[in-house]
Amino acid sequence: MNITKLTEGYISEHPSIRDCLKNGLINYSSLSRNIASKLNLDIKKNFDAILIACRRFQRKLNTEEVLENKIRKLLKESKIEIKNKIIAVVLEKEIFFGNLLSLEKEIKKRKEVFRIIEGLSAITIITSEEFTDLIRKYFKNKIIFENKALVEITIKSPKEIETTPGTFAYICSLLGENNINIVETLSCWTDTILLIEEQNVGKALHLLKF
Repeated sequence: MNITKLTEGYISEHPSIRDCLKNGLINYSSLSRNIASKLNLDIKKNFDAILIACRRFQRKLNTEEVLENKIRKLLKESKIEIKNKIIAVVLEKEIFFGNLLSLEKEIKKRKEVFRIIEGLSAITIITSEEFTDLIRKYFKNKIIFENKALVEITIKSPKEIETTPGTFAYICSLLGENNINIVETLSCWTDTILLIEEQNVGKALHLLKF
């Protein structure tokens, strides 16, 4: 039984404890007793090991804070573009790709958003809501799901984003912790593209203002 892994795992699964530990706002002895109780560990036998693991994890979190500051600096230098009235349509994988090419040609001719995400069992088309009927025309019974009333947020970052670990995870965590669901996401070099519900756009933009 690895006490260090158990301790770090427990703290990582509880963001409120993790944040208090990171900011030095927690009593190590109380935390150690709590972890022992929650994990059904013998407090007399494992108290010291848990306590040491907590202190080590706190030092690890301090190292992460340095990286977080680097990420925030990078995002502060980024630009944000938004486009509303976006739809994400999920299609079955077995479609006629000639129709997909025709759809792309029509949408790009009108200089509108057109993105494709291909997974193992489905294909998602991201475009303006005005092309909903056109998508239905081409794919009829191949549509699995339509996600409407979305906003596309594009974060255009400096090229350093490619070599800065944790940037995407930081953005997702920031939105997730504030109850904002990312419906779809993709990236292209320095662009990070997020699709969220229109009702959350104001809140998201406030959070992404560094």
